[in-house]
Amino acid sequence: MERKKQWMIYGMLALATSTWGSAFIAGKIAIQSFEPATISFLRFFGAALLLFPIMWLVEKNVPKPTKKDWMMFALLGLTGIAIYNICFFLASKHAPVIKSSLFIATNPMLIMLLSGLFLKETITKRNIIGLLLAFVGVVMIITEGNIMVLLRFQFEPIDFVLLGAVITWALYSVLGRVVLRKYSSIVSTTYAVGFGTLFLLPFMLFEKPWDHFASSTWSAWLAIAHMSVFVTVLGFILYYYGIQKIGAAKASIFINVMPVSAVIMATIFLDETLTVATISGAVFVLSGVYVGTSVRRRKKQSVPHAKTG
Repeated sequence: MERKKQWMIYGMLALATSTWGSAFIAGKIAIQSFEPATISFLRFFGAALLLFPIMWLVEKNVPKPTKKDWMMFALLGLTGIAIYNICFFLASKHAPVIKSSLFIATNPMLIMLLSGLFLKETITKRNIIGLLLAFVGVVMIITEGNIMVLLRFQFEPIDFVLLGAVITWALYSVLGRVVLRKYSSIVSTTYAVGFGTLFLLPFMLFEKPWDHFASSTWSAWLAIAHMSVFVTVLGFILYYYGIQKIGAAKASIFINVMPVSAVIMATIFLDETLTVATISGAVFVLSGVYVGTSVRRRKKQSVPHAKTG
């Protein structure tokens, strides 16, 4: 792969995961007007309304899905769209933010492990070192430099929900790699979002969202629109494109950019304080991403010229 094209893919992945960081801010605004499953449904329903026309316009020669393909798309929608979001929002409501964030931060490790086991992707020492550096940075950001906070955590039933979120996102990433061998990132994302929206519908209806429509705010609707357009349509397509080009293991390292962008945006929009621990953690994260994705250049060996005459 050309070095220029490789850096372009890395930039796309960084942009994708940065937009996911903004979902924390948008989610805080939207949760003031709607329940979790309703927010998830409205977000992905809005994304589906955009994705299907985009797919029909951009993709001209889409392979006709087989029964196995439809099952794979349904699995993507069930894991990465429906179950993950339900688990994530339940944890956001009932678990400490620090614990939730730490669980989510282990995602790249599980994705890398599953990619090596089932997809036979090559995992290098640089990938592992980069991942560990980034994870240390994320822990510093989440705990605000007070690592002793981790020792105070005790096992709770909500931890199973957090574990469900981690596993389903890892499955979404790894299964997506399989689907991307046949379909583009736009097609894969569109069908996954379509199925995920259908799976979220009964949970949304259970929350009786019509009771909240009258009292909802414009800022809540704008937050949902942001999550539909930027976080889902843009973010998911770019993430899957990155997986398609460089593999799920290496692409997953960029997930660590998400808490960095979330903290920066919280500082700008929510007037939260930017601490020394946060800055140090961000340096670790960016260093880890650089180390984990860079390829050591090999020295060019001189080729002896053939003797003439």
